[in-house]
Amino acid sequence: MRHSVAGYTLGRRKGARIALRRNLIKQFFTHERIQTTKAKAAAIRGDAERLITLARNSANGTDVQKLNARRLAISRLGDNQLIKRLFDEIAPRFATRPGGYTRVLKLGPRHGDAAEMVLLELVEE
Repeated sequence: MRHSVAGYTLGRRKGARIALRRNLIKQFFTHERIQTTKAKAAAIRGDAERLITLARNSANGTDVQKLNARRLAISRLGDNQLIKRLFDEIAPRFATRPGGYTRVLKLGPRHGDAAEMVLLELVEE
């Protein structure tokens, strides 16, 4: 029984679920918007916002804190070029915004299996 177990399983085992989330977040930060199912968007939205907040807050820290934040983000995503983009381009845009960096727009059901499709995108200021 799954009593009080948090998170979205997305119909996958742990390794596949972690890989799926990592790839979706990478694509999200690369293209700044992705079209996916409602469940997958809900599963990655919090993680993406936490990474943006981590990058945003590290800008005011010491050199050690900046390095620690980059290492933590690399451990979550595993891509140096993407981390550079996150810390140098994406996070400074939200320096004055106290959260809520993403937006979910409903697109309707997918034709093949009627899964609810959404567009997950970064909010523009």
